[in-house]
Amino acid sequence: MNPRIQHVDSRPGGQRSLEGFIIPSLLALIIAFSMLMIVVSGVISSTLGSATRNQNSQMALNIAEAGVNYYLWHMSHSSNDYKDGKTTPSTPDPVLGYGPYLHDYFDGTGTKKGTFSLYIQPGTTGSGVITVRSKGVPLGSSSVSRTVQAKLGAPAFSTYAVVSNAELWFGSTEAADGAVHSNVGVKMDGSNSSSVTSSNATYVPSASSGNGSGTTRPGVWCDIAITTPSCAARSKASWRYPVPSVDFNKITTDLCSLKKTATNNQATNACTLRPARSSSYVPPRQTGFSNSIGYLITLNSNGTYTLSNVNDERDSRSNYTSALSLTTVASNIAIPASGVIFVEDNVWLRTEATGFDGRVTIASARLAVTGSTVATIVDNLLYKDKAAGNDSIGVIAENNVDLAPYVPAPLEVDGAFIAQTGRVQFRPRYNDNGNNTIGYVDPVKKLSFFGSIASNEQWTWSWVRCGAQTTTCWSGFEYNETKYDENLRYNPPPSFPVTSTYDILEWREIIATP
Repeated sequence: MNPRIQHVDSRPGGQRSLEGFIIPSLLALIIAFSMLMIVVSGVISSTLGSATRNQNSQMALNIAEAGVNYYLWHMSHSSNDYKDGKTTPSTPDPVLGYGPYLHDYFDGTGTKKGTFSLYIQPGTTGSGVITVRSKGVPLGSSSVSRTVQAKLGAPAFSTYAVVSNAELWFGSTEAADGAVHSNVGVKMDGSNSSSVTSSNATYVPSASSGNGSGTTRPGVWCDIAITTPSCAARSKASWRYPVPSVDFNKITTDLCSLKKTATNNQATNACTLRPARSSSYVPPRQTGFSNSIGYLITLNSNGTYTLSNVNDERDSRSNYTSALSLTTVASNIAIPASGVIFVEDNVWLRTEATGFDGRVTIASARLAVTGSTVATIVDNLLYKDKAAGNDSIGVIAENNVDLAPYVPAPLEVDGAFIAQTGRVQFRPRYNDNGNNTIGYVDPVKKLSFFGSIASNEQWTWSWVRCGAQTTTCWSGFEYNETKYDENLRYNPPPSFPVTSTYDILEWREIIATP
């Protein structure tokens, strides 16, 4: 039996060499794990911090939006208050407007969650559109804020290229640029560049709507026989029906409000009074009413106007100088600060050849005496600088807004028109000889309209009187273009009537603060 042999490590510290190897390894592992935990903790902390910042940022945006919604509510109850119910500051900051006005923000449980500060910038003279800037700051996070800016206002009648309380028909040679709306229905045989809407799902077009009339049609439709533009192939994505109606009854109240503005008299009986003539108010020529008596207003290129008495109209004559019997009342009258001229009689309108420089609303109505007035365009009605978008002409008539049969052809008309109870139209027949008409069937003799139309009754620039499209059968402009002035969307003429209650017309977040 062999004896067990033991091998002994005779090197110094032989039994301790394994321990010397394990301890450094453990230390290295601990250090590595500690470093990993530091990194992980940093990532977790950063993620939690980012989540908190994102939450605070979203809360700041919510609070800022609440500020806009608050002032939308405020404007619905006090439409002329741009100081949040306060009296200071007395003058607005040229960029930001009045403010700042600080409000606490509470959630649904009544717990305070932050604050919003408001700046309110009024629109131009007579405009109901304001700009509200709201800065939201969450509670306990003063370094985090978000700012939004919104335009608030009630959409004016000038929001539409054409809006009517009656059915509309755009012929194949009539182009519509801008929103079109009818409270009844629209036959859109011509081209359109924006929305076309009707308050009815279906309607029965009258005989004056041409081919396809007399049977039930969709709220917006076209004649399938029209090939240019093709009725069958054209996109109808912008045609919507039914949609809410536009209230033309409001204009009655608006005319009285315009007279109160013009006479600077807010008394309850102000609309029945006949004060002396001023730059903003023109009294009736006589108590009795006549279609051929009233005033001619010529809007001048220097921002003033010339007023003349119209003693007679012979509308079968060749131009306004021969058609109207005129006597000058005053020249270079300053446009009033309110931008409103109220004429208590019929009014005829034109501009100087170079156009009108300024902003004005001309209202024609006989509120203090009997009669229903007409506003008549007798010549080119032009903005001096159409491209800049700073000029505007509003025309509101108690009855019709007419293009006189003696207007020049081609014709250019710029402005926003409202016919309260009548229609915006080319006058279909001469007043002094009801059997005569005049029409332009040559494309060179075209009507170019730039602005907005609101017509209680059917609107048209042309009438077909018999089968042949000739000057003897046609009344008005066969070739015409109705182009919407986009500047009227948020910058209507002074004190122009609105269609509904206040709304958010435009919204955006801005980086700049406040």
